[in-house]
Amino acid sequence: MMMRSWYEALVVIDRQKQISFMNYGYSELDPAKKSLILNDADEANRYAIQMYHHVASAIDLRDQDVVEIGSGRGGGAAYVSRTFNPKSMLGVDISKNAVDFCNKSFSSDRLSFSHGDAENIPLADQSTDVVINIESSHCYGSMERFLAEVHRVLKPGGHFLFVDHRDDDKLTLLRQQFSDRGFTIATETDITANVVKALELDDDRRRELIRNACPQLLRREAEEFAALVGTRTYESFRSTDSRYLSFVLKK
Repeated sequence: MMMRSWYEALVVIDRQKQISFMNYGYSELDPAKKSLILNDADEANRYAIQMYHHVASAIDLRDQDVVEIGSGRGGGAAYVSRTFNPKSMLGVDISKNAVDFCNKSFSSDRLSFSHGDAENIPLADQSTDVVINIESSHCYGSMERFLAEVHRVLKPGGHFLFVDHRDDDKLTLLRQQFSDRGFTIATETDITANVVKALELDDDRRRELIRNACPQLLRREAEEFAALVGTRTYESFRSTDSRYLSFVLKK
């Protein structure tokens, strides 16, 4: 409930429309790997964009119908649409305020946003090739219901690209939930260390954003929501009590 309240509050807090990504970010651990080349407008959101790039580059999205469930502030769907050239890109989010913001900020011929519930996805059976879900499922009332809906809307052989965090003792359950709902795990990657590094590298920028945009009374909660260095959320990742996993799943 707290997470849902923060999503809605961002529309009021972010009057300058500075927040278009909401994930914790991803950073490569190998210094020999080349950095992702971004334009000046995207550079401020480098780590959040790198999370989307990590997810979307796992398979070829060209000429695919792609749906992001939990599209949030829309920056990720917009990046995937312009970078990976899917035939269509639809962002679905439970927040009407977020959907209105996204349609005003990002919509195009191939990209649109629609209001909808992850546990009752407003799409026809077998209507999409790929479903993306990034750092959103931990907020859902029923993971089983969400997975059943993803399976329903995917075409046979379709892909589900999923990243999120879970307490370490809940990982076996997560894998079993995928299997029970008819998904095969093609790849599983623990990216906890990548997320921790991104949180550390992006900490100053996000602290300043909260300081400038958030009322004093709400700053401590905002810092926890954003997993700033030193918060309980950050420490849970650093200690690996919580793990952040990336999956490529196939129907």
